[in-house]
Amino acid sequence: MADNNKPVAGHEKIETNNFLMIVLVLLTVLVGGVVEIVPLFFQRSTTEAATGLKPYTALQLAGRDIYVREGCYNCHSQMIRPFRAETLRYGHYSTAGEFVYDRPFQWGSKRTGPDLHRVGGKYNDEWHRIHLINPRDLVPESNMPAYPWLATATVDPAEMPGKLKALRLLGAPYSDAEIAGAAEAVKGRTEMDAVIAYLQVLGTAVK
Repeated sequence: MADNNKPVAGHEKIETNNFLMIVLVLLTVLVGGVVEIVPLFFQRSTTEAATGLKPYTALQLAGRDIYVREGCYNCHSQMIRPFRAETLRYGHYSTAGEFVYDRPFQWGSKRTGPDLHRVGGKYNDEWHRIHLINPRDLVPESNMPAYPWLATATVDPAEMPGKLKALRLLGAPYSDAEIAGAAEAVKGRTEMDAVIAYLQVLGTAVK
């Protein structure tokens, strides 16, 4: 007859104690996360800017904020993986050094629309303008929504100096002159101008 009074020990003790199991699982995940993530903060290839990379201008930064506000990342990734099928279609694969001034970065994996990381310079400004107002004028089969209001909404100049200051605290090398001139740089510019300026700089640091 089995001895039901036999003390629980070893692995069985962990499996039969819910609280202990939860604590040990959380501890394992925490240690694993630290081991995976912390070294990246000290790896030069992930913390140093790519050669030739510059922080966004005030207008480009405004465009990036509008890009995020409108949820463009829900359909467009900005991360070309090092696979032949992707580099043939989009261009050179993405590198960590290209995103050091992005907070947060726009990597993602959702591609209802094409990846945009190398879209800078691929089309002229007028193409982007027409495409944003009504994508089907250029791509009849497109299911991308239209953004006509960007052509009439204007960028708020008062917001920009504070944004550049905040990013400088996080490591973006903005000069005092760039911060002081941020409001003037976007004065009278539409949100359409800003988004196009942002798109035209994407991926241009790597030739």
